[in-house]
Amino acid sequence: MSLWLILIIVGVVMLILGVAVEAAQILIWIGIAIVVISLIMTLVSRGRTRV
Repeated sequence: MSLWLILIIVGVVMLILGVAVEAAQILIWIGIAIVVISLIMTLVSRGRTRV
């Protein structure tokens, strides 16, 4: 399994947990950050393979 896919899955799970548990709203921001980082990594890796 590739690293970007694992990061997306972890980010989505953390977003769901953050929404489900109001006391842990920091998980929402961590999940968003992980999803954004994984999307950037995906775009960078696709750019390298095309060149």
